[in-house]
Amino acid sequence: MIQQTYVMIKPDAVARGLAGRIIARFEAVGLTIERMEYGMVTPEQAAANYAEHEGRPFYTGLVEYITSGPVVKIVLSGPSAVPVVRKLMGATDPAESAPGTIRGDFGLTLDANIVHGSDSPESAEREIAIFFG
Repeated sequence: MIQQTYVMIKPDAVARGLAGRIIARFEAVGLTIERMEYGMVTPEQAAANYAEHEGRPFYTGLVEYITSGPVVKIVLSGPSAVPVVRKLMGATDPAESAPGTIRGDFGLTLDANIVHGSDSPESAEREIAIFFG
């Protein structure tokens, strides 16, 4: 089944010059870039994206981090795009990510873990609306 999913290459990856290498991994498995934009995440977008975490101790730091530098926002499509992207990214904590995954190869810390990908088709739809209108 062809799906769309949302991916964000986070500020730490952009600052380290990893965006091209990360994008190439998605393309290498046959995913198609439908939309892509380089830029900043606004505080309003961050608040909407992380609304379910509001009030938790890590929320403020999460918003500050994701708005701290430029990101690459991407809409990818392809067969089972959501689970394919999740598998390519690896575990949320880079220390637990397998070698060969994006976070396993490039991630340094849980707080700055290189990349975000939607966890379901419903999340993808919501996140695409937040970041691409």
